[in-house]
Amino acid sequence: MSKTIFVLIDGLGYTQATENLGFPEHLIEQGMGIKAKVMSELPSSSRPLYETLLTGLPVVKHGIASNLVVQRSTSKSIFDLCRENNLKTSASAYYWISELYTCAPFDPVQHRIQLNQDGIIQNGIYYFEDFYPDSHVFAEAEYLRRSFDPDFLFVHSMNVDDAGHKEGSNSALYYKTVAKLNIVLSSVLPLWLREGYQVVITADHGMSDYGLHGGNSPGQRMVPLYIFSNQTIHKKGLFDENALPQLMIAPALCALLGIDQSEGMKSLSALGVDLFE
Repeated sequence: MSKTIFVLIDGLGYTQATENLGFPEHLIEQGMGIKAKVMSELPSSSRPLYETLLTGLPVVKHGIASNLVVQRSTSKSIFDLCRENNLKTSASAYYWISELYTCAPFDPVQHRIQLNQDGIIQNGIYYFEDFYPDSHVFAEAEYLRRSFDPDFLFVHSMNVDDAGHKEGSNSALYYKTVAKLNIVLSSVLPLWLREGYQVVITADHGMSDYGLHGGNSPGQRMVPLYIFSNQTIHKKGLFDENALPQLMIAPALCALLGIDQSEGMKSLSALGVDLFE
């Protein structure tokens, strides 16, 4: 078992990540991890893809077909698998994660802070405004990490998606928001890696120039994937010639955590993914 932090940057496209996430890109240049291009599942909408990323299932199988579906997940997630293996879980995330994996609908008063719970996310801090600062999301993640020592920590930021909806993916606001997030990442990544954590960074979907996502265009579907680990279980370098399927994220997390994947997940080999030794 290896402790793993999963960072989900909502709405971050592949090109904008490459141009603005200077610190993760630096680590790749230094041979410290994997960078790959991933094609999101359809629809390229947030709530359906949260479920896909955390269960390894396509939308047609998990049933969360749009952002309007407000219910608990009925599929086995990474959180479930961690708890079945006696691993500790925490999340600093948007409230839709709470609705999927703890309780729905979300009550901002009762459900914002959920600590020492018996559910599959044992400790969670959830925000409910898209403009809630990314810096606060990561600070709360650090509080959870230091206070509860989770084996699996999920960190989910929303400012990039918010900027994209406001002014589009080719706007100064969008690029500046990604660059600002890079500063936040450069403050936590060295610490996490130094303390032996494996870190996975990706996005649920990208964004169009018109501030939209949900559809089938490269801008809406192509997202980055960074994997950093002190373990010897993965290759190093840039893998961007062909986009990898987004269904590979959940089984890859299982591989990093050292746990068996669920029966519903496709294996990495079946998905044509050869990033691991």
